[in-house]
Amino acid sequence: MENKARHWKLKFVTALLWLVPMAVSAQIGEHRDDLAVGVSAGYQLSSVGFLPKVPQVQHGGITGGVSMRYVCEKYYSTICSVYAEFNFTQMGWKEDILDAHDQKVINPATSKAEEYSRTINYVQVPVFAHLAWGKEDKGANFFFQAGPQFGFCLGESTSCNFDTSQPNLTDRANKTVNQYSMEVEKKFDYGIAGGIGIEYSVPALGHFLLEGRYYYGLGNIYGSSKRDYFGVSNYQGITVKLTYLFDLKKTKN
Repeated sequence: MENKARHWKLKFVTALLWLVPMAVSAQIGEHRDDLAVGVSAGYQLSSVGFLPKVPQVQHGGITGGVSMRYVCEKYYSTICSVYAEFNFTQMGWKEDILDAHDQKVINPATSKAEEYSRTINYVQVPVFAHLAWGKEDKGANFFFQAGPQFGFCLGESTSCNFDTSQPNLTDRANKTVNQYSMEVEKKFDYGIAGGIGIEYSVPALGHFLLEGRYYYGLGNIYGSSKRDYFGVSNYQGITVKLTYLFDLKKTKN
């Protein structure tokens, strides 16, 4: 079953990887040769889909980096381009430690409600097919973009107010705690991402983009074989970000 799921994951990623070069090569409409670069920053809410399950609330972290967009064509009303980023991103998980009555679990050693979160820092590179509708040079447009995203773990840190070797397992409704002693095993992360947003362009000044984006990880942060504890440990994330792009090269109309 695991090999079959992995097979379909690879097929899906391969299809997305084909989507980007197709956007560049399919010159059917009005040709464009526009290149813009810039910076982006935002905030990301992430979680890890553990199996066995670990109850969580969203983990908050920053994201930011450099962005690039190459517009290759306008097909009827659709502006087609390739969009890529090189980001520093904080991902991870934050546990929701409750008892059977949905109350906070008190640690007997500290007399405080137990809290645990893990922040994992990544360099991420998403590569998207970017489709937009609306004003091209001055004014607003709406866009959709999707494609593969790759990441590499730079390091991790833990925030915890109790001794992880002595959690209050007596009162916890969920008793999965193996993750406390496990560092990230799979440094390379990959998945699919997609987002929608609005862009406002000002001649001679640049382009301002506001986007909401969703990421679904196809890889795991821990081993997932039959001898490993977690069968699944993949990321999911929601990002809101603001991007500024300025033109380096513009098609003369």
